[in-house]
Amino acid sequence: MADRGITKLYYTISEVSRLIGEEAHVLRYWETEFQVLKPRKNRAGKRVYTRDDIDTVFRIRHLLREEKFTIEGARQALTRREDEGGEDMKDATKDLLMVRSFLTRLLDRI
Repeated sequence: MADRGITKLYYTISEVSRLIGEEAHVLRYWETEFQVLKPRKNRAGKRVYTRDDIDTVFRIRHLLREEKFTIEGARQALTRREDEGGEDMKDATKDLLMVRSFLTRLLDRI
């Protein structure tokens, strides 16, 4: 995942909204349209977005805004991407997050 200024484990919908440059109601709408976007809710019922959720939001935004896909086209593109390399991407992301964590701990020791 590109850094994009993401440093916390969980983000509120307003933080994600500011980060990606979309209104919160747009994020809520995307949740209804894209099954891959399902942020958890905390005890208070507020949405909490993880880094993976934010990556998904960035992909959706890119497909809709830059690539000019329709909602259905973006949904199909996300599904194709998961089918073609979903597991490989998850493994690579997991490995990169482990390396990042290691390097962060190493930097803290210096």
